[in-house]
Amino acid sequence: MAANTAPVQLPEVNVQASALASGLLPPRAGGQVATGGGLGLLGNPDAMDTPFNTLNVTSQRIEDSQARTVQDALSFDPSIRGTGQQGGIFDAFYIRGFPIGEGNAGEIAFDGRYGIAPNYRVFSEYVERIEVLKGPGALLYGMAPNGAVGGVINIVPKRADEDLTRLTTDYSSDSQLGAHLDFARRYGENREFGLRFNGSYRDGDTAVDEQSRRAGVTALALDYQGERLRVWMDALWQRERFDAPSRPLLLAAGVPIPRAPGGQRNITQSWEWSRMEDTSGLLRAEYDLTDSITAFAAIGGSESEVDRLFGTPTITSFGGDTLHTPQHFRFEAHRYTYDAGLRARFETGPVRHTVSLQASRYHEALDRATVNGTPVASNIYTRVNRPAQDVAAPGRVPRVSETELTGLAIADTLSVLDDRVMLTLGLRNQQVETDNFNAANGQVSSRYDKSAVTPMVGLVVRPWQNVALYANYIQGLSRGDMAPATASNAGEVFAPYETEQYEIGVKLELGQLSTTVSAFQISKPSAELAGSRYVVSGEQRVRGLEWNVFGEITPGLRALGGATVMDPELTSSANRAVVGNRPVGVPTVQANAALEWDLPWVSGLTAGGALTYTGSQWLDTTNDRQFPAWTRADLNMRYRTEIAGRATTFRANVYNVADSKYWSSVSSYGTFSQGAPRTYLLSMTVDF
Repeated sequence: MAANTAPVQLPEVNVQASALASGLLPPRAGGQVATGGGLGLLGNPDAMDTPFNTLNVTSQRIEDSQARTVQDALSFDPSIRGTGQQGGIFDAFYIRGFPIGEGNAGEIAFDGRYGIAPNYRVFSEYVERIEVLKGPGALLYGMAPNGAVGGVINIVPKRADEDLTRLTTDYSSDSQLGAHLDFARRYGENREFGLRFNGSYRDGDTAVDEQSRRAGVTALALDYQGERLRVWMDALWQRERFDAPSRPLLLAAGVPIPRAPGGQRNITQSWEWSRMEDTSGLLRAEYDLTDSITAFAAIGGSESEVDRLFGTPTITSFGGDTLHTPQHFRFEAHRYTYDAGLRARFETGPVRHTVSLQASRYHEALDRATVNGTPVASNIYTRVNRPAQDVAAPGRVPRVSETELTGLAIADTLSVLDDRVMLTLGLRNQQVETDNFNAANGQVSSRYDKSAVTPMVGLVVRPWQNVALYANYIQGLSRGDMAPATASNAGEVFAPYETEQYEIGVKLELGQLSTTVSAFQISKPSAELAGSRYVVSGEQRVRGLEWNVFGEITPGLRALGGATVMDPELTSSANRAVVGNRPVGVPTVQANAALEWDLPWVSGLTAGGALTYTGSQWLDTTNDRQFPAWTRADLNMRYRTEIAGRATTFRANVYNVADSKYWSSVSSYGTFSQGAPRTYLLSMTVDF
């Protein structure tokens, strides 16, 4: 270069807001799965530095699959199966053979905290990432409100990382139409203030017979990104109404399992309905006390209201006859949560430490009342229309329970040899307090007050940059039972059940393709009646092998999926006849395979398909009635282009292409659901 050459002045680029507003790690090749995500108390480590099998789904994957809910978005993972049905009013899951979200207490975390996300269903419009920890997570997130131990699902809300104005219009069969606005801006001299708004509305008939659905979502995310102070605030409202909502089924004793009807068949009467509304808010802040010590705190809560008129049908004959009693049911959930803590980074000789300390409290109050109608007889193959019933709403909705979960946790990640060896140690003391109320007089009818300490040990060894060997021991917590009035020890309160997981695995990054192979064992105790006494003598154990793969096989060809093989067993019970049997609803094999190909002869055009396989499942612990295995095929296509200078994406998806008829899932309490019908989804997205 000549000595008198003038330096070139480059334009200033400010990336602080984009990097800090969401705090998210970048996606892997293909954009469908991120390189890491949140782990509650442990922050946001890279997946290769994590001693667990995790999944971090991106908003790109959610949008391209046209997933309307979190359950839709997780359907490709072989460790996870949704038990909520299409056209139903709630979503629930099995992860590693254990249920999540089956009760009236919401068990999806929001920004790392329970008590904020909607109670029964989480829509995808406001979700930036879905983070899944496979296995118990009591140390990392605290005890789940309903005692789930198979895993933790956490959603990260969208933030204003960059300016955006995006409008999506969509259609799904039968005649469901919708629109979604995604708006983001950053303001201030250094773009330190952020605003992101998501609003959507859908209305019309669904792919299920004589069913209509109306749903609305409003979500606002604000943030401030200062030099040392960072603040986030989220406000969320969502409402969903169904006419003739789909219902899971029960099977009467001694009745063989009938063949599955088509997914479009609806047993619910046209005059039955459901309305649900959720309102949530969360305020969260971090402050850097020094360059190596950060203080954090959060406070938030939610209100959920349910008003519905329907029943749960029982199949009474092999020919599909049913009987159910409509109930006018009203339910309210009031939840709040707050926490505070410190994160510190320091060294002791050659060892680097990352220490986290957190104190937290979760409070939940449930109100419930029901008025019964008159029994209705029908059939799962041909619904028999019955006269509408005007079942009065409950005159009052009394409190049925209040629960407080209080925790104090500490964890330390010790790193040596340039982070090639990382050992994480942690403890959480969890206090569980519950008051159950007599609905008639409002007095406390029973009280639960117990505590437990749950440990965690995790190890990561990285012999090469693209290889991570890991192992963990971690516990989950569920509230212990209280002996019922029929037991000789009626009223005895048991300590929280401590579920144990042992896991080892390996993670490989093979160019642009990543894979994880893991082996795990989870054991969960339970109480049951043994003679005249109620005792903790039951145990369910699931051993399994998991293989996950994601990323690009070659440029333009992406893979997503894997397989889970499980050995579920009832290892202990007072009823010795069921020892050795398989638990309810847990298959031995689950597999998924999804491919996407950017077609080389048409720029911007992508075609893809997916197969989902679920093995047979037992309806009850006696293992005398079994649902057959099923396979579902899906197809998708999208086209990215520009129209009048605006980035535009067209998407088309078909779920259950063959319109297969199958029983899709069994809950832990013995209800089961129809598979989804063939469903068409079309959408157009434009960036303005």
